[in-house]
Amino acid sequence: MTSLSDFPITKKWPARHPDRIQLYSFPTPNGVKVAIALEEMGLAYEPHKVTLSDADVKSPAFLSLNPNNKIPAIIDPNGPDGAPLGLFESGAILIYLAEKSGKLLPKDARGRYETIQWLMFQMGGVGPMFGQLGYFYKFDGAKLDDPAARDRYIAEAKRLLNVVEGQLQGKDWITGTYSIADIALAPWLNALDFYGAKEAVGWDELGNVAAYVRRFYDRAAVQRGKNIPPRD
Repeated sequence: MTSLSDFPITKKWPARHPDRIQLYSFPTPNGVKVAIALEEMGLAYEPHKVTLSDADVKSPAFLSLNPNNKIPAIIDPNGPDGAPLGLFESGAILIYLAEKSGKLLPKDARGRYETIQWLMFQMGGVGPMFGQLGYFYKFDGAKLDDPAARDRYIAEAKRLLNVVEGQLQGKDWITGTYSIADIALAPWLNALDFYGAKEAVGWDELGNVAAYVRRFYDRAAVQRGKNIPPRD
């Protein structure tokens, strides 16, 4: 039977607590999703800092667990069949942890698929589009003279934010009940502050969204998980 030591990634990032879920991550909007979920669910885990440098995410050790060379990834030493299970892609990890813990994903089919629907909205829409916005608004893309790409992603971010604003009308959480969909979505909304793009997307006009992000970061588990693994 496979053991934790059979995963090559554990040679580069050794497990001090091999009985715990091993988290390989960095505190980006995608990375903190899993740490926050683990804190919310009360699951024991051991974090390993995997920086965004090629030396880490493109190392043979990390690629052995995630061939897509993106954080986060996990190994659960106690997988569904009793053997260790490795997983990458933050959305898949959130669903897995919710099912393992029995928390933050409704058990009824209607509630379950509504939650997964909004999780996929973040995974396929907010995350990729906001990431592009950050590139063209703050990072290397901001140096381009042609504003077409920057304007495109500002417009798309505004559109997505208006979807969220409408969905939150009369609700504290994206489906009405706190779930893995909120854990996926709120860190990406908060990333607009890091990108310095709030004014560009009309943040001050989004009362529901702004209150939602504040509500999310007021949670004790979110405060614990938002900087795991620590950058320093």
